[in-house]
Amino acid sequence: MSGEPSARTFRALGTTVVVLVDRLGHLDDAVTAATAEIDAVDRACSRFRPDSELSRLSGSRGATVEVSPVLADALTVAFDAARATDGLVDPTIATSLRAWGYDRDFVTIPPGLPPLALALHAVPGWRTVDFDPAARTIRVPDDVELDLGATGKGLAADRAAEAATRATGRGVLVSIGGDIAVAGPTPEGGWDVRITDDHASGPDAEGPVVSIESGGLATSSTKVRRWNRGEVALHHIIDPRTRRPADPWWRTASVVAASCAQANAASTAAIVLGPSAEAWLAERGFPARLVHVDGTVTAVAGWPADEEPTP
Repeated sequence: MSGEPSARTFRALGTTVVVLVDRLGHLDDAVTAATAEIDAVDRACSRFRPDSELSRLSGSRGATVEVSPVLADALTVAFDAARATDGLVDPTIATSLRAWGYDRDFVTIPPGLPPLALALHAVPGWRTVDFDPAARTIRVPDDVELDLGATGKGLAADRAAEAATRATGRGVLVSIGGDIAVAGPTPEGGWDVRITDDHASGPDAEGPVVSIESGGLATSSTKVRRWNRGEVALHHIIDPRTRRPADPWWRTASVVAASCAQANAASTAAIVLGPSAEAWLAERGFPARLVHVDGTVTAVAGWPADEEPTP
């Protein structure tokens, strides 16, 4: 029994968290360490907590502010993602998200909201923000608000997995809303992960199983985190170029990368890019599984083809 993995599931960051350890007897320590990191990221980076450091930063009115090491780490990851994607993933989209109705924790958005009378706001662009990661200082223009959603959940998974491994010396997998980071010794054959449209799907849900040995895997989707305004269905992935929810070309984009935060950014960029995503991911060597809205699956950069169902 000592060689069997053990897991615990709980709620955090408005979603489902799973902590999996490669050996029984280490789960409590792994969960304690992972939970502390997830809570630290939430307190630093949440756009929906009025007491978060990011919320206080929004009220800084253009002043230069020194930030905590956790928020500095999150900002570094977010601006690295903006640079790497040439602004396809941009932390200055918060005003556009609010304009489209994503102005609170997703689980608290009520059904039956009235239609929007919408005036589109320009995405200011990540270059308008003056961030010095070495000094841990940032100046956000008075009319700019930051959202770290495209990388923050992935970063939380990365930090949680690393902390759990330090605490236990064991191999650990952490999934936050289906975005997965692994750290420490890899089980023989790797960690098996089922890919589905919705991370909340049960263990018997349809979808291929892949194995990962290091880094992270993230899935972005236009089918979850959706809400209606009148007769219009909306989702949470904003295209900074149009200031609108990205056109739903892909139903889901799953990407493997060196970290979960990097995979999270790349999968978000793929949704934004639509038909250009396959070439963009291949050029950068990101293994990916793209599911078109009609259900057609495209495997990119070495992602294994889905097995045909047994007759």
